[in-house]
Amino acid sequence: MNTAPHPAAARAVTGWSVAGLVLLVPTVVVAWIAVLATYRGSRCLTYGEQCSTVPGEALYGCFWVALAAGLLALMWPRARWTGARIGVVLLQWGAQLMLGALILSGA
Repeated sequence: MNTAPHPAAARAVTGWSVAGLVLLVPTVVVAWIAVLATYRGSRCLTYGEQCSTVPGEALYGCFWVALAAGLLALMWPRARWTGARIGVVLLQWGAQLMLGALILSGA
């Protein structure tokens, strides 16, 4: 039985991991711009009123999980456990999308 991963699958996993890492900071910036463009967001920024009830720890946690998972997927040897690498990349993207959603929910 051939257990070697398909090279195209390994490249695809790496590509998705790199794409997530490249888009992590722009996701955060664009989400915050969208929130601050609302009445509630600008009121929070200016007067400290009507701010989001999402705890900052949740935002930081999602950011660091997405970053760590992306780096782990990149550092993981391509020739081993491609299924686990796929799971790590899915965790990375899930945390990143959750981060954007949590920021946007504060609007």
